[in-house]
Amino acid sequence: MIVPLANATFYMQKIGFTESLEKVLKEDPRYDREAYLFLRDALDYTIKLRKRQKSDISRHVTGQELLEGVRRYAIEQFGPMVPTVFEAWNIHESLDVGRMVFNLIRVGIFGKTENDSMDDFRDGFDFHEAFVKPYLPTRRVLVRPAVRPGAKSHRKRAIGNA
Repeated sequence: MIVPLANATFYMQKIGFTESLEKVLKEDPRYDREAYLFLRDALDYTIKLRKRQKSDISRHVTGQELLEGVRRYAIEQFGPMVPTVFEAWNIHESLDVGRMVFNLIRVGIFGKTENDSMDDFRDGFDFHEAFVKPYLPTRRVLVRPAVRPGAKSHRKRAIGNA
C-alpha cells in the first residue's frame, strides 16, 4: 500500500514531498503539516522494523502494518504525550491516519495496490487503549501497619486532646 517515492534523489524527493504536501494541506486542511511529516517518518520506522524482523521488505506496507508502526513510533517519540500531540494535529482515531494516507496517495507521495482501501484503517486500534491506558497509574491499596495494643502511637495529638 504505502511506498515512499522511488528512483529520485533525496533532494528531488524533498522538493516533491513539500510541493505535494502543500497541495494536500490546501485541499484538506483537517490535519496539521507536522502530522503528515510524522506519518512519513512512521512509514520509514515501519519499514525499518520489517528489516530488523527480517520480514519481506519487497512487498508493500499494509494499512494494518502502518497503523502498528504509527502506534509504536508515536509511543517511542511522545510517550504519554501522544494524546495531546495527536489532538493538536486533529488525529482522533485510526481512520484519521487512513484519511491522511489516502490524501498522500492522491497526490502521488504514497502508492497503493488495488487491494488497499480506507477499510484497512477502520477500527485499527482504540486510541485510549493504545496511548492512555498504558500510562494510567495502577491503583495500590495502602496498608497501614497494625498497632499493637499498648504500643505508643507516633501520631501527633491535636492540642487539647489528652
